[in-house]
Amino acid sequence: GRSMAALLPWLGAAALLLPLLLVPAALLARRRRGPRAPPLSLLVVAGSGGHTTEILRLLSCLSESYSPRHYILADSDKMSEAKIRSFEQKRAETFSNSQFTLDRIPRSREVRQSWTSSVVTTLYSILYSLPLTYKLKPDLILCNGPGTCVPVCICALLLGLLGLKRAIIVYVESICRVETLSLSGKILYYFSDYFIVQWPALKEKYPKSVYLGRIV
Repeated sequence: GRSMAALLPWLGAAALLLPLLLVPAALLARRRRGPRAPPLSLLVVAGSGGHTTEILRLLSCLSESYSPRHYILADSDKMSEAKIRSFEQKRAETFSNSQFTLDRIPRSREVRQSWTSSVVTTLYSILYSLPLTYKLKPDLILCNGPGTCVPVCICALLLGLLGLKRAIIVYVESICRVETLSLSGKILYYFSDYFIVQWPALKEKYPKSVYLGRIV
């Protein structure tokens, strides 16, 4: 009935959070045995415009165990920092021990940038991001489509291959992507641990993905 229909969006959000909540339990169980486990370090890749708005909506559902939250955004992004600081200020009113950091990296690809020059700028962004990712050593990376997430995730994969730090990558494709993946999605589809889409057409084309309906 109507009550069941009203619950469907919340059930979808709960389904999204389930793998995110199970991941830290597994990680922390390996890291330390005891009644109290350390918090989970979360790295969030923000993007200009709607990407940051969507990712902050997802973060609002996470508990205080996901701390500190390390935000990475492109150096040319002029809007996201204000949104993030406003979000964290409100979160601090609920969780007194809330912690976060903000870092910027060179944008890997600008809108309408040529593919040839994109290779160079992406390599530069990867070289810049590698020491930063190593310094932050996140347990979990959450991203939703901005090009900035590609060099960060590549660096996290490299650190894992080198045995320096294993990070779980959760990629949530933007709600705007109905029938085709974004360029970032096409790349990270093969490397992410969880790949979440919000439209059934994408689930049909990309069977590895998890379809949960609209979640943001």
